[in-house]
Amino acid sequence: MSIPTPHINAKKEDFAKTVLMPGDPLRAKFIAENFLTDAILVNNVRGVQGYTGYYNGKRVSVMASGMGMPSIGIYSYELFNFYDVDNIIRIGSAGAISTELKLRDIVIAMSASFNSIYANQFDLPGTYAPTASYSLLKKAVDEAEKQGLSYKVGNILSNDLFYDDSMSTLKWQKMGVLAVEMESAALYMNAARAGKNALCICTISDCIFNDDSCTAEERQNSFTDMMKLALEIA
Repeated sequence: MSIPTPHINAKKEDFAKTVLMPGDPLRAKFIAENFLTDAILVNNVRGVQGYTGYYNGKRVSVMASGMGMPSIGIYSYELFNFYDVDNIIRIGSAGAISTELKLRDIVIAMSASFNSIYANQFDLPGTYAPTASYSLLKKAVDEAEKQGLSYKVGNILSNDLFYDDSMSTLKWQKMGVLAVEMESAALYMNAARAGKNALCICTISDCIFNDDSCTAEERQNSFTDMMKLALEIA
């Protein structure tokens, strides 16, 4: 496929080797405006804003993924395979399944269970286990310790359903799954297939079993611990 792609109108050299990927385009804009220097807008197809700038002298990009595995599947595939990006760090929000998590805690996803058919395309003779890149995972854990953040490392669930009539979260909780979101399994699969690196870092925005939740504006602008953690390891 030629560049620009149907979804990204940047030139090949416009992206840094590491891209931070929030779901929300406005969170990408917030990061660019508040943490990056000399940030320039390199993509805005469909309002999915992508920026490249510098954080403490390191060139880094940030671009939204949209919601769900099909969406992050498109953007991460194009970044890995057409724009020569080596690392994608998802920085998203998640709903706590574990009762040990509270609002604004950070979850570093070692692996991502899923209920999607996304893996079917690879025609594997078994069930695949999407897993983070260990190098990024270790850096994130070390940096979280250094910063004294409240975090947990473990398995999360990438769910195709936001409104889930099956009420299946208790079953996942019994298997030790920490939190639910909608993107990371596809990101991990794309990274594995491309021979690249991926990590998901999420901030707990709501707690499924006690109805605590953050507002849309808080999700967009206030999850700065997660943002700084990702930028430090970029």
